[in-house]
Amino acid sequence: MHETLTIDALGTSATPGMPSVEATANMAWIPGGELGMGSDRHYPEERPVHRVIVDGFWIDRTPITNEEFARFVEATGYVTLAELPPNPADYPGALPEMLYAGSLVFVKPGGPVDHQNVANWWQYVRGAEWRHPQGPTCSLVGLERHPVVHIAYQDAEAYARWAGKELPGEAEWEFAARGGLEGATYAWGEEFMPGGRFMANTWQGEFPWQNRVEDGWEGTSPVGAFPENGYGLLDMIGNVWEWTTDWYRPGHPRDGSAACCVGPGPRPGGEVESYDPAMPDIRIPRKVIKGGSHLCAPNYCRRYRPAQRDSSEFTRVVFPAPR
Repeated sequence: MHETLTIDALGTSATPGMPSVEATANMAWIPGGELGMGSDRHYPEERPVHRVIVDGFWIDRTPITNEEFARFVEATGYVTLAELPPNPADYPGALPEMLYAGSLVFVKPGGPVDHQNVANWWQYVRGAEWRHPQGPTCSLVGLERHPVVHIAYQDAEAYARWAGKELPGEAEWEFAARGGLEGATYAWGEEFMPGGRFMANTWQGEFPWQNRVEDGWEGTSPVGAFPENGYGLLDMIGNVWEWTTDWYRPGHPRDGSAACCVGPGPRPGGEVESYDPAMPDIRIPRKVIKGGSHLCAPNYCRRYRPAQRDSSEFTRVVFPAPR
């Protein structure tokens, strides 16, 4: 997750109300302006391209790392969603013996599998959470500078509040990811590998069973392993998916309701609209996620682009008091 501080688009270092140097350490100033948001050339949910005006804002130069999230947990005693047993009310019809604390873990199958069944590579693992990303027997040793994973929206929001920041909206995120390149397919231009150079941590080979690891990373990579974009931001594309504050809807507005002046906070589009119509009996709202991940492959998931958008579930829980 990247976090933002939003101020007037014309702000300078001398402008009253400008965040302090300490507050913006490891952040980049995004000047704001007009953006052709979305894409008419890829997935249907990215359509239509529409114009938005984005206020200037500060955004973290890198995703939040394991060592940064650990400082937050140490200071507050915060417990993430993956560490708490699920609330049966949020998962009607679930078998009681399956309602234990854990998270989904990618497990590479031994050969080609049916892409219509994500259970062929995702397994719900008891004890998987941010400290133990592959399950209870693994640790974060050597992963201190990798992005933190198994983070629910509420976890990301809690960290941002503690840091005195906020999560970006979808338009802010996309504006920042483009790095000043209007309408480019990728955050660095039109060519996926300019000069044969890998620009982001994605999947090489036949997903989900064959990863040739040509970019050097089987899983997540440490922040800064790949080049920065035009705004000096790292890992906006690939590596790990990132939360935004917007409720998900399957496509951008066509009526011009989001055509101007995007400021801080959630954008047009409500919680009810975010429910998955394919799951009418399980009404869990969804938030927009951006950027793709190291699991995005040309044969399955071409979501390593600024315009791409997907959804992830937002579940309300009551967290225990800090320990």
